[in-house]
Formats: sequence, structure tokens, C-alpha cells
Amino acid sequence: MEKQVDASAYTFERYTPPDRWASFYYQLREIFAAHPASLLEVGPGMGIIRDVTRHAGVAYTSVDIAEDLHPDVVAPVTNLPFPDKAFDVVCAFEVLEHMPFSEFEPALAELARIARRAVLISLPHFGPSLRLEFKIPFLPRVRVAYKIPYPRRHTFNGQHYWEIGKRGYPVSKIRDSMRKQFLITKEFIPFENQYHHFFILEHREGKLI
Repeated sequence: MEKQVDASAYTFERYTPPDRWASFYYQLREIFAAHPASLLEVGPGMGIIRDVTRHAGVAYTSVDIAEDLHPDVVAPVTNLPFPDKAFDVVCAFEVLEHMPFSEFEPALAELARIARRAVLISLPHFGPSLRLEFKIPFLPRVRVAYKIPYPRRHTFNGQHYWEIGKRGYPVSKIRDSMRKQFLITKEFIPFENQYHHFFILEHREGKLI
């Protein structure tokens, strides 16, 4: 497994359009909803999760194979150098598509091994979407979104080996892989960013404690 994204990609201008900021909000919302004392982030990117969670008093640790991102630990997600149940929450946001799909289930097994309370994942979900939003004064905001199936064949672009919604990678296949290790307790695509598909996971035998 080799580094695919240079640190220069994680600049404000290149990496943080408004829809990605929306994804940061949902990442942090799900992290704090799990009330972690300790957190492992696989793939720290530009450090948004690190800065916010540390400011909130969470014991944060990062792991990545890219040394130039200065993670706390340099290691692949398929072979994490941590003991079982080492962290309350483990997250991997827009990370697992950077490895061949044959490594997806081994990576999930490692995340399950080291997590105590929750495993939070987001993955790219290819395809156009229809979105409708309107707000009438004195009434709640209404938002409706629909993901249009468009199973185009995926071509490796130097970063993503696969994406949900591409030919051969329906969301049902991703769920089946996850269910070998986890219960999927929550799943959603943010209205503001229809490209990111979130999964909130716990062990099959019940809640992580």
C-alpha cells in the first residue's frame, strides 16, 4: 500500500469547498454523539477532526501511511499497531476507497478489533442526485434528495480504487461486507454533500462498551 495523496492536496483552496465543510460537520456530529474519551482517526487529512476533538478534551490519535501528513502513528489500516478495544471510537472518513476492494473487509476487521464504542465510516457514493429544498415562513424547512442510479464502470484515478454506485459496487455489496463484522445502526447521505455516504457501526453481538 502506497501513499496516494500528497500533503499539498490538503490546502484550504483545493480541499475545502462548502460541501466538504458540510461533511466535516456530520463527521464531528457523529463523533460527539458517541461521547468518546478516546478517538482514533484513520487518515487525518488537514487535521480538522484533530483540532476540534482535542479542543473538546478528547484523547485524539491519528494513523496514516503518509508520513508527510505527520500522523501520530504511521501504519496501514489493515495492520494497526494497537491492542484490542484501544479506542472508544474509531473513524475512517473517505479513506477505505483508497485501497483495493479486496482489502476492504480486512480493514473493517481491524477497525472492529480496536474499537470499543463505535466505528464511523464514510465512503464516496458516485452518481447524480436530485435535491429539493424550500422554506415557508413559520414552518419547518423541507429537504428531499434522491440519488439517481448510474452504474458507470470505475477507472482507477490514482486515488480511488472503487466507489459506491459504480458498476460492481452497489451499496448492498458494501452493506454485506460491513455486516460480517458489524450491525449498521445508522446510515445517511448528507443533503449538502450527496457524494459522501456515512455508516455508523457497532459489533454484531451488540453495543460496543
